[in-house]
Amino acid sequence: QLQLVESGGGLVQPGGSLRLSCAASGFTLDLYAIGWFRQAPGKEREGVSCISRRGNRIIYRDSVKGRFTISRDNAKNTVYLQMNSLKPEDTAVYYCAADLKTIPSMCAFGNTYDYWGQGTQVAVSS
Repeated sequence: QLQLVESGGGLVQPGGSLRLSCAASGFTLDLYAIGWFRQAPGKEREGVSCISRRGNRIIYRDSVKGRFTISRDNAKNTVYLQMNSLKPEDTAVYYCAADLKTIPSMCAFGNTYDYWGQGTQVAVSS
């Protein structure tokens, strides 16, 4: 069974850090571009970061640039999202997704993702 599982969410104070993990089972992540998305209550889902299959193309939404870092460890079949200097507006359910369609040197926040995880809750509050 093909599956993505996110972990690492939780409650953190403003300025704190979390590292989210996206682990794949049933398929190898190095064949896919990987995206992190989030959805806050009452808001539409938005792209946060993505990394190309080759790892040479990385995109961040403007509001997280300089604070979040995406990385992939193909040996562990896992992609990470390191989140530093967290703000209350980062509160959301975070999802990872795998995209087989996009060419190996690219990634994007479009409708090309084939598999999605179940999400992990991130809450930033004092």
